Amino acid sequence: MAYGDAQVQLAFDALADPTRRRVLEAVSSGRSTPGEISAGLPVSRPAVSQHLKQLLAAGLVEVQAQGTRRHYRLVDSGPVALRRYLDELWGDALQRFASYVESQAPGGGRDDH
Repeated sequence: MAYGDAQVQLAFDALADPTRRRVLEAVSSGRSTPGEISAGLPVSRPAVSQHLKQLLAAGLVEVQAQGTRRHYRLVDSGPVALRRYLDELWGDALQRFASYVESQAPGGGRDDH
């Protein structure tokens, strides 16, 4: 299992910033232009544009130009790589825990004598 997928790393890096997560939440709520998104946040429109650029690079949002405006929306498959990573990570941890519990059960490999 490889945990070093570049797209996963970009997504986690993007989501590590609390303001960027708020930008993503704003996009999720239906605000699509940097102006609309910045109206609900304590950051400037240029700062929102920089955060959107990071989210775009991470594959979490996509952009469509309409005239002079840029509209952002969530990428449906954006969290797939993150989910796969977490499922693999969590699955490994659960498997190790299950093995430990089985080894501690009577007759499960622990020598009580």
